[in-house]
Amino acid sequence: MCRVLVELAIPCSKSGPRVFKGFTVGFHPRSSEIVYNGLTQLGFEQLHHGFSFQTEQIHVSLYLSAMSSLAGLVGKPTLKVNPAKGLSVTLTGSGLNGAMPTTLSPTVLNVDWRCEIARSSPYEVNILIPVEGYDPIEFTLTKECGYAQKGWATFGIISCIFVILSTLLCCGGFIYKTRVEGLDALPGMAFLSAFLDAVGRDNPSSQASWEDRAYGSI
Repeated sequence: MCRVLVELAIPCSKSGPRVFKGFTVGFHPRSSEIVYNGLTQLGFEQLHHGFSFQTEQIHVSLYLSAMSSLAGLVGKPTLKVNPAKGLSVTLTGSGLNGAMPTTLSPTVLNVDWRCEIARSSPYEVNILIPVEGYDPIEFTLTKECGYAQKGWATFGIISCIFVILSTLLCCGGFIYKTRVEGLDALPGMAFLSAFLDAVGRDNPSSQASWEDRAYGSI
């Protein structure tokens, strides 16, 4: 009786998914509301009204952490906004600068957003974090925009112009009043004159001496 063993080598064009275990994303350094153990949590895997951020909330900080031995595999996060126009979003923080997110020292990813176009349905902010040798970490933040926000830059410019104009008007009015009414227009001069008159009545010699100094002896 003969037995034949046949070995088949089947190439795999694409390997299966590899979950980056131990990786977390949360709203606090030790929390994992968004990603837990490499898996995106309910409410952040796609657009979700129940987990949306309101219009007046213009900033949110996310904390990233991973096992120290694998923290160097985490890449730079990227984002994609849907629809592309209407919501201005920028990412900042140590999580964007190449720092390694460890459990003892999580990195911070600051999300700053401003509504430019109001709409009835929320915006989707998809954030992707590449991990070398593993499937990327992906999650979605839902942002409401009930009204457009002009931003602090415009408010700052208008405030600065108002302060400068107010200062110029005050200085101009002070100079004009001084030239028309003389030194009596200066603040406190009326009080000073009354005080000197009172002192002069009590001491006539002092009054004469002060008048000599002020107007000169005749």
